[in-house]
Amino acid sequence: MERSLVAVGSLGALAGYLGDKSLCTLGPGADVVVVPTAAAFRGAAQAAVEVATSVEGLDLELEALMVVDRVSAGENHFATRIVEASLVVLCDGSALHARSVWRDTPVGEALARARSLVAVGASASVLGEVMIDPRGGAPTTGLGLSAGVAFSAPANVDQLARTRSLLGEETALVVLGARGVVACESGVWRIVVDQDVIVSRGTTLTTL
Repeated sequence: MERSLVAVGSLGALAGYLGDKSLCTLGPGADVVVVPTAAAFRGAAQAAVEVATSVEGLDLELEALMVVDRVSAGENHFATRIVEASLVVLCDGSALHARSVWRDTPVGEALARARSLVAVGASASVLGEVMIDPRGGAPTTGLGLSAGVAFSAPANVDQLARTRSLLGEETALVVLGARGVVACESGVWRIVVDQDVIVSRGTTLTTL
């Protein structure tokens, strides 16, 4: 099954993407589930409300799935909803927590089978084969849902230089700021909104 994977830098970028019919082709009343795992430490329910508020006015049917730990990630009901939904929105927050919760669980397997995923902020970094550890910028292992690209939030010059050095040229590093939108369809990545997006391979700036 062909899967769409989109990374957005913020809730504002999410609203802009979902509201632009030239970019997002969801039909009226589309079934959208929100997965706030990464926001568990700051409040999963509040994060889901923030997503709903950001897309208020769009004709979407939203349901929040309270997947906050490995116990809830083992719930087959949540996994089924993720697979059935027209779109899955992954909230921003702690990438490391999201990875530990989703890895080797029914919910994690469902994310790999979802028709369309939109990851907000740090959640995007979890989905690739390579994940950038936010604690120091070193590459580590992600969930492996996509290849060829690793995501990082904007960071200081020294940390990004270290990340680029450790990552090398095999994987493109995408530094995704608040306004940026990057998408992968049929395994091919492209920049949708180039504001606040910086792409590099090794020490060389490039594009997707």
